[in-house]
Amino acid sequence: MAAFSKQRGITFPLLSDAGSVTIKQYGILNPVPEWGLGPDKDDPAVRAEVQKYVSVNQARPDMVGMSFPGTFIVDRQGRVTSRFFEDFYFERNTVSSIMTRLGDNAPIAGTRVSTGQLDVTTYPSDSAVAPGNRFSLAFEIQPHSGIHVYAPGARDYRVIALKIEPQPFVRLLPMKYPASQIYFFKPLNERVPVYQKPFTLVQEVILEGTAQAQAAFRGKDSVTLNGTLEYQACDDKICFNPASVPLSWTLTLRPIVVERPIPPR
Repeated sequence: MAAFSKQRGITFPLLSDAGSVTIKQYGILNPVPEWGLGPDKDDPAVRAEVQKYVSVNQARPDMVGMSFPGTFIVDRQGRVTSRFFEDFYFERNTVSSIMTRLGDNAPIAGTRVSTGQLDVTTYPSDSAVAPGNRFSLAFEIQPHSGIHVYAPGARDYRVIALKIEPQPFVRLLPMKYPASQIYFFKPLNERVPVYQKPFTLVQEVILEGTAQAQAAFRGKDSVTLNGTLEYQACDDKICFNPASVPLSWTLTLRPIVVERPIPPR
């Protein structure tokens, strides 16, 4: 661990956790390496778990005692306030993506777009990503005075949504929407969920980390995502035509760190 810290220029404390003491206290001991080395190692279900939570090849004895991959957020009083765990050991949340989803603004310059009804500032959580990274695209949206846009659950209206052009080895997770407000339109005696105040949408994106994905990204300097923010806006009297705002993000591609640390002599 000391060699790794020195080699990668890490200055914050790291815990080697001999005996998995802390891992066990947090309840995140990963039993899959033992399964992959045990009498059922050739069972298809066990092999699938190994590939998902340990290694694409096979478990090794030095993997016994490892944790499930994930992140805990701890406040200054030492209390866990949130946690983020992974569905696949090779696909990991970036720290910036976690902070973006927690509501902290990313230190990346955003792109501002204004329409007749909205002001939109969008930015990625990370300026550079590697295969296997789970990052975010954020949208800070401010409806103009007297304007509302439609939230999930609104019928017969276009709910605000993001559409990203599909491309190989880029996967989108379902967007999580913030709480909406109920708007009462008296002429139609209609109550619909809307956004009238400034709100933020966060779209999580996974740059896949499989061997095929790594091969496809090898030699490329960047990856570009193109999409549109689609919505329908209304005021107290007029419903405007559905609109689409074209957007694009280009992120630098960086290599995966795979080399093992060189122990000090």
